[in-house]
Amino acid sequence: MPLPATSLYAALLAALYILLSLRVIKARRTHRVALGAPHRLVERAVRAHGNCAEYAPFGLIMLGLLEGMGLPAWGVHALGSAFLVGRLLHAWGISQEPEVLRFRTAGMALTFTVLGVAAAALLGLVLADALG
Repeated sequence: MPLPATSLYAALLAALYILLSLRVIKARRTHRVALGAPHRLVERAVRAHGNCAEYAPFGLIMLGLLEGMGLPAWGVHALGSAFLVGRLLHAWGISQEPEVLRFRTAGMALTFTVLGVAAAALLGLVLADALG
């Protein structure tokens, strides 16, 4: 079954991931760091990239499951766009020196909210399907 809404957010999050990967490469070259993150700007780039890698797959799995279970497209788009904005805010906030904590915090709050709402919606859809 095609998942067009989830596919859109997978493509956009992949673009963000590539951008963050390129920022790590640039930071490593600029500060001549081959491995590890001994320089604070390299560490910020690595953590922005790593955090995206940690949360994006789980968010996409939740979106795909919801779309597959029949959540209306507007609901998938609402959750997907909020998740994408959360990931963008977090990546930008953590990448700055000095750190912009309000963006990092807002990004994580949006991310956690989307994951929580998605989990509740998925549980509701599964129970509704099981109970007939």
